[in-house]
Amino acid sequence: MVEGGIAKPDKTEFSECWKTTWKTPYIMRLSLSAGIGGLLFGYDTGVISGALLYIREDFQQVEKKTWLQEVIVSMAVAGAIFGAAFGGWINDRFGRKPSILVADILFFVGAIVMALAPAPWMIIIGRIFVGLGVGMASMTAPLYISEASPARIRGALVSTNGLFITGGQFLSYLINLAFTHAPGTWRWMLGVAGLPAVVQFFFMLSLPESPRWLYRRNKVEEARSILEKIYPANEVESELIALRNSIEAEKADEQAIGDNFIAKMKGALSNVVVRRGLYAGVTVQVAQQFSGINTVMYYSPTIVQFAGFASNKTALALSLVTSGLNAVGSIVSMAFVDRYGRRRMMIVSMFGIISCLVILSIVFFQAASHAPKISQLESTHFATNATCPSFLSASNPTSWNCMSCLKAECAFCANGANEYSPGACLAKTSDLETLCHAQHRTWFKDGCPSKFGFLAVVFLGLYIISYSPGMGTVPWIVNSEIYPLKYRGIGGGIAAVFNWVCNLIVSLTFLTLTKALGSSGTFLLFAGYCVIGLVFIYWFVPETKGLQFEEVEKMLKSGYKPLASKTKSTRGENQSA
Repeated sequence: MVEGGIAKPDKTEFSECWKTTWKTPYIMRLSLSAGIGGLLFGYDTGVISGALLYIREDFQQVEKKTWLQEVIVSMAVAGAIFGAAFGGWINDRFGRKPSILVADILFFVGAIVMALAPAPWMIIIGRIFVGLGVGMASMTAPLYISEASPARIRGALVSTNGLFITGGQFLSYLINLAFTHAPGTWRWMLGVAGLPAVVQFFFMLSLPESPRWLYRRNKVEEARSILEKIYPANEVESELIALRNSIEAEKADEQAIGDNFIAKMKGALSNVVVRRGLYAGVTVQVAQQFSGINTVMYYSPTIVQFAGFASNKTALALSLVTSGLNAVGSIVSMAFVDRYGRRRMMIVSMFGIISCLVILSIVFFQAASHAPKISQLESTHFATNATCPSFLSASNPTSWNCMSCLKAECAFCANGANEYSPGACLAKTSDLETLCHAQHRTWFKDGCPSKFGFLAVVFLGLYIISYSPGMGTVPWIVNSEIYPLKYRGIGGGIAAVFNWVCNLIVSLTFLTLTKALGSSGTFLLFAGYCVIGLVFIYWFVPETKGLQFEEVEKMLKSGYKPLASKTKSTRGENQSA
């Protein structure tokens, strides 16, 4: 990838970045154009959470089948797994620029297919196309930026890709909110995603290929002409020499271990340092996903509705807060990760995540326990065949509350005078929903009226604040530092595959879990996963702050011991001071 790995930005580097890009706007043009790939990634992650609310209203089979909702959400993740793998081959064979262009085409096609979809299966096909584009863009954009950036500001420029991702998520919630009353709602939400793909496509047409890729293909003069636009004239020759030395060393490594995937994999797994690095790298990636973050990003409005906010618009507005906090958290991480260390930030983050998940579990349990009762009088207030069939046939209907009604696949029409008072349990049909609203009542089909709902939103926000600066960004930093240089690509790739696969598992099972265990049980389950993740992070993940790559390699070769991490970290700080 990059000579010496991706540098980590600090305050000095951000200052240098500003000065350099001000003098050479071409550098910022390269970075921002490629960084739109991160925007696409973030937008797709967030937009489906709001669009799903309206897809369910338009297609009854989606409303009735939880697994179909999960498939619509998670197929983009499945596509991303293959997109990342396919993108790696295109990157090596045809270059970084063609890979980004292909990603834009795939994303645009997917957005159009989803926007025009006449049935759920077409939405799923569109999601797969979008996922393929996201997978390719997510790995290619930071690679292109890093290889087309001056070394002294590389970390700061690469970090803009992370800001684009969280910014894209925030933008998706704004777009969702903007189209809540527009005809076609979800079609606009999903279709708008094609616009940034078109913008990036045309921007990239006017930009060059990565100088590193060109030099590796013996196109030295083309590489030189690009470097001349990036570096001052007196630095171009030295950069060419550094590029030549790096690529020669890389080719020597390939000759030693083989340049095909099988040979590289065998070489990596037979190396004790790489194996121990994978213990750490895979641990943090799996822990990141099983902290439940993508249940929040993919299903945030649905979770808000579980908490008792029935309005789609209200759910989207409250979800906007969580995505905004996620974006702020990524900035906090950039400011503090080099000061306090990777390991410490992840451990503190996990403690915060576990606390918030446990409290959320308690809040949802209390909300379910204090859900409004079902009134037989209220339920028969509507048409004679309107009452929920399961309620009518129940052996003890007086014990039913709103949650009992929802579990029976029915809906709760709140009391007109006070929604916390006993209400009606009705069959879940669009006609009865319209009738309920016509009587100025609120229709609940995902959650129940609850005085605890506000607490759920507060602790959802605190969960994001705990997650984003630590477990949100640090696992990727750890994976860029934990492997020997010649195995860094394959080590990071293996860990990334684990990340995507776990992402797929979590997104594909969340609604099923909430149906089986309830919201309270599901959040408690994720808290249990986080406790296991915290233990693994403590035992397998070393502190790499302030350590040279060679020092990290020596530490892993001798065997990492948690109690010695403080000593090693202190020694690294002293040596780097």
